[in-house]
Amino acid sequence: MDAPIIETRELTRRFDALVAVDRLNLSVSQGEIFGLVGPDGAGKTTTLRMLCGLMNPTSGSATVAGHDVVKHMELVKDEIGYMAQRFGLYQDLTVAENMQFYADLFGVSKAVRDELSPGLLRMTRMDPFQGRQAGRLSGGMKQKLALMCTLLHRPKILFLDEPTNGVDPVSRREFWAILYQLVEEGVTVFVTTAYLDEAERCNRVGLMNRGKLIRCESPESLKNDMVETCYEVTAPDTRGLRENLHRDERVLSVEPFGVALHVFLKEGVAADLLRDPAVGSDYKIITPSVEDVFIAMIHKTEQEAGRVN
Repeated sequence: MDAPIIETRELTRRFDALVAVDRLNLSVSQGEIFGLVGPDGAGKTTTLRMLCGLMNPTSGSATVAGHDVVKHMELVKDEIGYMAQRFGLYQDLTVAENMQFYADLFGVSKAVRDELSPGLLRMTRMDPFQGRQAGRLSGGMKQKLALMCTLLHRPKILFLDEPTNGVDPVSRREFWAILYQLVEEGVTVFVTTAYLDEAERCNRVGLMNRGKLIRCESPESLKNDMVETCYEVTAPDTRGLRENLHRDERVLSVEPFGVALHVFLKEGVAADLLRDPAVGSDYKIITPSVEDVFIAMIHKTEQEAGRVN
């Protein structure tokens, strides 16, 4: 079995009293799309920055492409592409000029740049816009340009920090189609995302909360291996029903989903409490989405830590 292309062991980062990343253990295989999901402050960006050699861990270790991220930082940087949430495009430069600038920054020769650029422009369908200034591009097109600039030095591993945040749904879909194409070409993708529907596009997903990795599985396993059952509950007064269930200590989580509610009950609790003729409520068992599982797991870990009722 091949060694993981990304691996962390007890990786920890503290900021004074705050533990941003708490003894993180994970491994990512070559050619995998790995998604890291969590609320704001979960530790996703801090994890990414440590893996890219931009921040040293307080303790623990991480290897990327076989190199220790602290001891061999320059070797790591040669193997990776890192696209931050606010990638530094130069707004007054054209698409082609931005690509030329980043090629020079990465030390990419003109011959290699001329070889790679046409393929990147075709893949992203940005070829007709080479002469347009970056500041005049749409949000989705800016993300495509940032991705092209990141790929110019042929990285083995692509680290993307919420790359589609604020991008329209069509552009998000196009961006993910590009990622799938890169994976087919052998690139490994490590992505953080705030969009839980995007987590379902990953080969595996790690759920983080308060610096801890609480689950790490394929999206299908996440949805099918929950101990608790997910129910879709309907009633004429959905809002009132939600308030009642939210106050019930037997309920793990309750969230609106269209005109219905998605409800997880605590382990061992009978589903009878979801059917109430007095308010006209009824239920059925459903397969949860990754979003359902994520919310339920966050509630569960918070309750076990004694932070919520």
